[in-house]
Amino acid sequence: MTADRRDEATTGGDETVTGRDETVTGRDETVTGRDETVTGRDETVTGRDEAVIERALSALDLETKVRLLSGQDFWTLPAVPGIGLDPLVMSDGPIGVRGVRWTPDDPSIALPSPTALAATWDPELARQAGRLLGAECRRKGVHLLLAPTVNLQRSPLGGRHFECYSEDPLLTAAIGIGYVTGVQETGVGATVKHFVANDSETERFTVDVRVSERALRELYLAPFERIVAAGVWAVMAAYNGVNGATMTEHAGLLRDLLKEEWGFDGAVVSDWTAARSTEASANAGLDVVMPAAGDPWGDALVAAVRAGTVAEREVDDKVRRVLRLAGRLGLLDGVPPAVDPARRPVAPDGTALAHAVAVRSFVLARNDGGLLPLDPGRLRRVAVLGALADDARIQGGGSALVSPPHAISPLAGLTAALPEAEFRYAVGADPRLRLPAAGGVAWTPITATLRDADGRDRYRAELDRATVRWMGDLPEGLPLAELASVELAATHTPLAGGTARLAVEGFGLFTLTVDGTELFDGPLYDPAEEPGTVFQAGVERRFELQVRAGEPVEVRLTRRQVEGEHPGFVSFTLGHAEPVPAPPGGTGDPADALLDEAVRVAADADVAVVVVGTTEEVESEGFDRSTLALPGRQDELVRRVAAANPRTVVVVNSGSPVLMPWADEVAAILLTWFPGQEAGVALADVLLGRAEPGGRLPTTWPRRAEDCPALETTPVAGTLEYADDVFVGYRGWRAEPLFPFGHGLGYTDWAYDSLTVEAGSAGPQRPDGPVAVVTLRNTGSRPGREVVQVYVGPEAAEPDRPVRWLAGFAAAEAAPGGTVTVRVPLPARTFQVWEPDGWRLRPARYRIEAAHNVADIRLSSTTDI
Repeated sequence: MTADRRDEATTGGDETVTGRDETVTGRDETVTGRDETVTGRDETVTGRDEAVIERALSALDLETKVRLLSGQDFWTLPAVPGIGLDPLVMSDGPIGVRGVRWTPDDPSIALPSPTALAATWDPELARQAGRLLGAECRRKGVHLLLAPTVNLQRSPLGGRHFECYSEDPLLTAAIGIGYVTGVQETGVGATVKHFVANDSETERFTVDVRVSERALRELYLAPFERIVAAGVWAVMAAYNGVNGATMTEHAGLLRDLLKEEWGFDGAVVSDWTAARSTEASANAGLDVVMPAAGDPWGDALVAAVRAGTVAEREVDDKVRRVLRLAGRLGLLDGVPPAVDPARRPVAPDGTALAHAVAVRSFVLARNDGGLLPLDPGRLRRVAVLGALADDARIQGGGSALVSPPHAISPLAGLTAALPEAEFRYAVGADPRLRLPAAGGVAWTPITATLRDADGRDRYRAELDRATVRWMGDLPEGLPLAELASVELAATHTPLAGGTARLAVEGFGLFTLTVDGTELFDGPLYDPAEEPGTVFQAGVERRFELQVRAGEPVEVRLTRRQVEGEHPGFVSFTLGHAEPVPAPPGGTGDPADALLDEAVRVAADADVAVVVVGTTEEVESEGFDRSTLALPGRQDELVRRVAAANPRTVVVVNSGSPVLMPWADEVAAILLTWFPGQEAGVALADVLLGRAEPGGRLPTTWPRRAEDCPALETTPVAGTLEYADDVFVGYRGWRAEPLFPFGHGLGYTDWAYDSLTVEAGSAGPQRPDGPVAVVTLRNTGSRPGREVVQVYVGPEAAEPDRPVRWLAGFAAAEAAPGGTVTVRVPLPARTFQVWEPDGWRLRPARYRIEAAHNVADIRLSSTTDI
């Protein structure tokens, strides 16, 4: 093969991202609802290419064809040298590329969360993110990125909310198309997932989602339909069932709709371990089973073909799709890659892009009295409060985790941005149920050593934090079968004397020693747990340790492989907490003392910045949230600090909505969405006015949990009823939310001057809808960006339709006093509904509304469709 596998580095100059500036070219493109071709030549496979694919297919016997359809390990489809086919390597996304092996010496860029990307309302920025991650894939030898996730944020309790884009299908599709376009422009394939209605985590392997055909078509399938039309190369079939059939066996959706009705010519890959049958999944339209462990195909599928329960033409269609995908990726001799290597775009600078996305995503939800932006010249004393201010949560939990080169906390970012100010930090309230990973100046160096059964060191690396985690292979040169133990070792020099706490968190067989004295030796897992569940939420054991300030101790934590364990799944952490000062007088609750200290620190500060949010224990893959309340005593911290200092800014770092009972009591609220590796720098730039908070809400934030149109995520007798039907998210809200969909303030003001509607047609023979033309002015004193949102709804209320729904949006930028006009084409589908016999125009007089958010309509017009 001549196609290169590992090439250009991710970093380096690029004209589309300039230094720390969040500006990205093309960002003001209007979202029209029309699907552009993703990558030029890429979306059509030529007749010549198909002939090569057919010749390759005809050269394979049945056993080889079937072998091509299952993973040979955790991440890879096998090679067939006889037909010039190379291995096809996959890796998780969506914010970074972990790769197929544990490589702490080769970190991964960590962009802000997918919800943050959607909060930018900027498809071109999503395209730049895709380009960056495509380049990262190429650098790590990955051909197929398992992203983006375009399931809808139906319930705010959804544990994987942060990995999805929005509660709205049009916004989801627009960001998803941008992302897929960027990835595939680099010659790497994207995999849109999880098809379909995989919108919550409770009983996710077995839940049967019951949803009407209309809601399925108009909402949950809509992002997939547009991204397939735009030319995505792979689709991932979900764990869950829909209306009685599990998705890997759902012929109606995989075969009839996705492949036949929509014309998808790529490959359908199972979610990992989601395929649980042979004949049913093979006959339904599933093409690839991942991973190798637990594969229900292999010899069983060969036998089914020989027995006549699966037609060989079904296998041939699957192999044809795999070969077509391989050809697009440059892995099949005789088929040129879909993207000429000479035409690949230059990769954006990773650090600059991570900063740009974070700044553009931050939503300024409240700014009472114009407290923000802060004036650096007036900040002599700054109070920074909250455990999460120092322990930055930059990404969501679960399979999407990556190890970045660095993670800048809010405290570190603000301290660096204001070198002349006096900073006072207090924990105030710690919502973490588990001890954070050991690290920082008190732990140097932290090393991870992998050894074989003879005790030989086979790999060693230095870590920033005492966490080891991998899914897949070990560093090159160390086969999985030869791994016997992993040791974390460090010298700990306590910053304070007293009773410190150590913790072992994970699953497996462990030994913990301090200065050679054994504190723990034994198993740390529940054998009754499913392996996947244990991997996502390990057990924690804590130990007290008497220490003296400045006196170093040697700490070692060793995990030993046990017979029968899969060495491709390893996750464990050495946790640590410094001694907690005794409360005044030596009695009382230490948690009360932390709150009292925070109030004292805040009281005489020029500004108090309180950082609150969710933790991995309450918001992660594998489980749903049980409440929308912030964990721990964070609400109390905010209220007490705000009472002590009216200049209080609350930074809410979560991947999904949380309740804020104190919202009316604080001066400013900024939402930051797990903001990636540049979190603290981006936060400082926005708070100090070096950049404008550019985000708009991609989901509705409630004042009360019971006001949400859909909240429940727990199945009843194995089924989850989508009783909200087409009234999902803002479409179904009846009470006034705390912050409506599309909400977001900036540092300037805008006047909407005019709205005109140019006629179009939404009939089945003429797909062009009308065009909304909006003119607006920047009436403030700073340059700014406004997201013009266009909503549509019937003038006469229709009980089976929402009052309004998003039909398009466009970004406008102008200097103070500047005027700008944007054109927002409204797709024909806006005015159609799904009927039993297909898509049908619903004739009516429609309101066309130009809005700042769904509840803030600035201009309105009507048109007859």
